[in-house]
Amino acid sequence: MSKLLDLGSPVTAAVDWLTVNLAGFFEVIASVMLALVNALLFVLTAPHPLVLVAAFAGIAWWASRRWGLPTYTALAFLVILALDLWTPAMQSLAVVLVASAIAVAIGVPLGVWAARSRRVSVAVRPVLDLMQTLPVFVYLIPTVFFFGIGVMPGIVATMLFALPPAVRLTELGIRQVDAEVVEAAEAFGTKPWQVLREVQLPLALPSIMAGVNQVIMLSLSMVVIAGMVGADGLGSVVVQGISQLDVGAGFEGGVAVVLVAIFLDRTTNALARPKRSRRRRKRPVAPEPAVPASESRPTAAAGTP
Repeated sequence: MSKLLDLGSPVTAAVDWLTVNLAGFFEVIASVMLALVNALLFVLTAPHPLVLVAAFAGIAWWASRRWGLPTYTALAFLVILALDLWTPAMQSLAVVLVASAIAVAIGVPLGVWAARSRRVSVAVRPVLDLMQTLPVFVYLIPTVFFFGIGVMPGIVATMLFALPPAVRLTELGIRQVDAEVVEAAEAFGTKPWQVLREVQLPLALPSIMAGVNQVIMLSLSMVVIAGMVGADGLGSVVVQGISQLDVGAGFEGGVAVVLVAIFLDRTTNALARPKRSRRRRKRPVAPEPAVPASESRPTAAAGTP
């Protein structure tokens, strides 16, 4: 029985045309992304692991100003080190950070544009809906055709999969800024870009940081899927455990993914909260009012002459 509607053939033709005619463009993108991942991976693997554990704990303390998160961070990465999964964990972390940075760099400006333009918002919304409802494996099919097997399709698929929350939550945060505050800023002669930079973005920062948090979490959820197309890291450890029916190895890789995910989630959430000054300002004590001399004399006790 023949198909009444064939969507696969046009998509296949489009992918083939892009692969042939834009091969140079994809090579440039691959070179830039690989350079970023390799540079970040060098930073994460060149020092001794204990130095990185201390650095991660310091970042956690700087973000939260409490000792609970740094303590968890140190213990979590020491567990990863004890499992002999330090290098795969750093490989996955490098991919996640690069993909998340690119997704945020694209998604936040696009969300700002959508918040300030109704036409852009209407045009972007169905695309974001499609990107969020597509199965994860669908992202891997064209990226493998464009970039081959390896880490590159994992980075691109991760970036595309994690992009929608950055756009949506940035647009939502800016639209929720009180219109009266914006009108008050404009009444003082503030230019539109100054209103955006000094009023809308600071007030929308909690929503934007929530979008950043979701981008990082979705990127980390793609680690195992990226391991299926040859990307190194914890995903390849889990995939290898599945292919070899090694439950223990797959479980250890999954535990390492969870430990890194909790660290990234709690740290980004802590960065979104406003910091409170640890030093309390002393309130000025009001001086006691002077008492007139006539009122300051002691009252005679009852019965004294």
